[in-house]
Amino acid sequence: MSNLIDLKAILIIALIFLPLERLLPLHAEQSPARRHWLNDLVYLAFNGILIKLGLLLVIGFAMLAVHRVVPDSVTAAVQSQPVWLQAIEVLVIADTGFYLAHRAFHAVPFLWRFHSIHHSIEEMDWLAAHRVHPVDQILTKSASFLPLFALGFSSSAILIFTLIYQWQSLLIHSNTRIRFGPLKWLLASPQFHHWHHANQREAYDKNFAGQLPFLDMLGGTLFMPDRMPDKYGVDDPVPHLYHQQLAYPFVANAAALAQPRLAAESPKDS
Repeated sequence: MSNLIDLKAILIIALIFLPLERLLPLHAEQSPARRHWLNDLVYLAFNGILIKLGLLLVIGFAMLAVHRVVPDSVTAAVQSQPVWLQAIEVLVIADTGFYLAHRAFHAVPFLWRFHSIHHSIEEMDWLAAHRVHPVDQILTKSASFLPLFALGFSSSAILIFTLIYQWQSLLIHSNTRIRFGPLKWLLASPQFHHWHHANQREAYDKNFAGQLPFLDMLGGTLFMPDRMPDKYGVDDPVPHLYHQQLAYPFVANAAALAQPRLAAESPKDS
């Protein structure tokens, strides 16, 4: 039954974003059948299973420890609030966790090799949003959701956030020229997130938030000029196929660890 629901959701999303990207394209020359679209379709079809299993394990084990730390009075106070207020708090807390985890994936070389899979996108659209390594998604989503479960927010408030996150994630990656006007400083837009994916020096390590750009303003990482990027992607040697991309971070990390050893073993100049 869940697989049938997932298939229906995918069809609904495609029926919304495919016409939208043709009616309001940012890059009109870009075809829906762009390079590597089949690879991203594989991510859409199979990645969710790995991510759900990983989240269950990580958050499940973490909650065993967290329940001993968070007082029952805090949980009771959180649950006594109206759902609309909880939803706002959930959005801020979850996106703060996302911001911090996302920034760590850019700052730590070991983590960057997982995140570089997502940044290997060279043609932005709604389908490319799904190209994320499972380890990247599991750890980043855990940083978002663990505080929510630990503090005892209602399932309704968490569901509202989840729906907002899913749809906004697709929109900000989409090949659309939709602008948010003054709201661009409050809510993440395609303009905001396309700059995060730009392979241009001025935009490196900018715009980490998922929904709330003011977090980047507070963190000193906001970059949102009126123009749009000229180029997307990374210079890293990321392979193009799903199974190769799953293995790439581990292979790259093994190679990085081997380099100092090889340097030490090589004969020195006399």
